[in-house]
Amino acid sequence: MARIVSGTGIHVDYTPSGAVANGDIVVQGDMVGIADADIAANTKGALVVGGVVIAVPKDTGSADSIAVGQLIYWDSGNEVATTTAGANKKLGLNPIAAAASDTEVYIVLGSRS
Repeated sequence: MARIVSGTGIHVDYTPSGAVANGDIVVQGDMVGIADADIAANTKGALVVGGVVIAVPKDTGSADSIAVGQLIYWDSGNEVATTTAGANKKLGLNPIAAAASDTEVYIVLGSRS
């Protein structure tokens, strides 16, 4: 689950087939968005896709520190932020360093390198 830390954001319409909770991360193709309100199944709502700073969960461990300015991806299988591209989708850039022991990382949603 993500949380918006600052900004009002850029929103796009979204109609989920199943209910989406506030803070859920939704991947559509290569676009990643954050629900900033609950959206009922089959009801039009909106996702924030840029223009905000968000905090998302990250893996913890000795090799999982994240430097300022690193491009961050969303690992939807494990529901954590990562610096590994692979099949993961881009979230944005990290404006604040995250230590290996940190459980969250901050991201400027939608920013790209």
